[in-house]
Amino acid sequence: MLHRGQESTDGGGGELTVPMAWLYAEYIADELLRTGDLMPPTSFEFRAGRDALALTIFLSDTEGELSGIRVVSQLETWLSLTAYDQPWQDWVRERLAQLTAETARAGTPSPDLELAAEAWRWLEETELLAPDMDAVPGGRPVVGEDDGPKVWTPAWQLGLPLGHLAIHLF
Repeated sequence: MLHRGQESTDGGGGELTVPMAWLYAEYIADELLRTGDLMPPTSFEFRAGRDALALTIFLSDTEGELSGIRVVSQLETWLSLTAYDQPWQDWVRERLAQLTAETARAGTPSPDLELAAEAWRWLEETELLAPDMDAVPGGRPVVGEDDGPKVWTPAWQLGLPLGHLAIHLF
């Protein structure tokens, strides 16, 4: 076990590697969602939005240089990637596969990539109960949040529009 002060971000010498890129992407996503105040931070919907947005932020960083200064300049990129008519889930799969192949060729494990892959697994495998947007009960509009039919939906399908809206509200 490493003692305080021996932590490392580069993984050299068998030391602990801190997944700074993923943690920073997750922090940015969390701040965007909290600023938008769309869901309680303790909800599964919030987690879905945070994970979808963090994946977008992490995977769109092709230079490996997430920085606070560039966040505002990247908002348009993130908006376009999370837009309704974009094949976001295909893009995520392709980028994860690409980064996994690059990591394998380099022969060095990437804790950032491991956390991103875990977030994607959760988003794909977890289903949340959500209003069925395709159904209109009895031809009348749904009045209350709990009224109307519900359908089990993959978490990413709820999280992605939530993240997109949070970027707009920022």
